[in-house]
Amino acid sequence: MPNLKEIRARISSVASTEKITNAMKMVAAAKLRKSEGITTSFLPYRNKLSEALSNYLSSLEEKVSIPLAESREVKRVAILAFASSSGLCGVYNANVNKLFKQTYDKYLSQLGAENIDTYLFGKKLNDYAKKMGLKPTEANEGLSEILSYDKAADVSDRLVQQFLDHHIDCVVMVYNHFKNAGVQTPTSDTVLPLATDTLEPGKNYDYLVEPSKEEFINALVPKVIRTKFYSIMLDALTAEHGARMTAMHIASDNANALLQDLKIQYNKARQNVITNELIDIVGGAEAIQS
Repeated sequence: MPNLKEIRARISSVASTEKITNAMKMVAAAKLRKSEGITTSFLPYRNKLSEALSNYLSSLEEKVSIPLAESREVKRVAILAFASSSGLCGVYNANVNKLFKQTYDKYLSQLGAENIDTYLFGKKLNDYAKKMGLKPTEANEGLSEILSYDKAADVSDRLVQQFLDHHIDCVVMVYNHFKNAGVQTPTSDTVLPLATDTLEPGKNYDYLVEPSKEEFINALVPKVIRTKFYSIMLDALTAEHGARMTAMHIASDNANALLQDLKIQYNKARQNVITNELIDIVGGAEAIQS
């Protein structure tokens, strides 16, 4: 059994670790609340914009050409994947890495490496790509360092233009979807070509647009895509904060449980020392009396 000095040192070390993990849990919880607040405020705007487009399309009797919704043979694909730049967030990064590799391997067998563009966000994902022997088309910092609507719009607009120029035929986004602080689901979404399924097929709407239907639709569609990019990036960032908060909560609980075990072990060892000392005293007294 370890001596009292060793146990005291371990108790001090575990107590310090518990303080750190508790602090990190509180920081992650604060960031999670902020991220959830931004997402909650933004989603109604995104949903209404998508609803307006879908309702307008359902009101048209004739078919309108939408270049960004053109479904064509996939000869070149762009994959965007989002992870974090730091660890201590459970299996968050491992799940993204795994799904990214599955997605990349699927298109690798179909198109070849030269026809896959990769846009990677987060140091952990870029490090994983290096282990794969993959050089990304664009390596970015983690979302917590760079995320803003302007950044999402910049990425969206560049990929939209590449899609319109037929440089790419498909855009796939790989990320962790936030369900709650304890559950993040690895998800793969095809963002381009845009799905134009109507929300309420067959319902009659009466719209007046200027200057023309085509110009109105093709001005609205890029905005819908920007909002989708931004909402997915927000989703990935919120999932990261949720995963880190949960991981630090579990780590704090484990540290506390270990601390309780060490205190029991310390008390037992201290009791043994006291008992042995008493035995020595009693034995010495009996030896003197005899």
